Amino acid sequence: MKSTRTRRGTAAALTLLMAAGLGAAGAGASTAAGAIPPTTREIASTTLGTDYRITLTALRSTEDEYAASVRLQVYTQAGGAWTESDRVTVGDVDGWFWYPLTGKGAVCEFSTASTEPAPLTVSLLLTPSIGCSDPVHYVVKQGRVYAG
Repeated sequence: MKSTRTRRGTAAALTLLMAAGLGAAGAGASTAAGAIPPTTREIASTTLGTDYRITLTALRSTEDEYAASVRLQVYTQAGGAWTESDRVTVGDVDGWFWYPLTGKGAVCEFSTASTEPAPLTVSLLLTPSIGCSDPVHYVVKQGRVYAG
């Protein structure tokens, strides 16, 4: 009779430990699932003489692991260092897919010229099956980005 109580007590204790452990794991999973760490990846850049440095950066969504935004940044020389002078979002916020955008062949077109104003064209891969986005045209004038 004593061994039956001991087995029941041990089983009850193990059940409580397992439930506590699963509850803690579930609580950790729920907070971790909603928080995707911010990730960025430079996908293209060019330097136009000593006037401008222009970059395209993919920013992974913090809400959807498959979505991303694209940031176009313009830098100008200031005191021997590049300083950001302007930035715009290419397309919609979280309007791109992270994996095609950061994979091989992600940049379909990224062209500019060393003129003032500097024309700038960007086209990016939507998905391998769909292909590239329509080109978006900008103009960089005195370090600022304008729709072109």
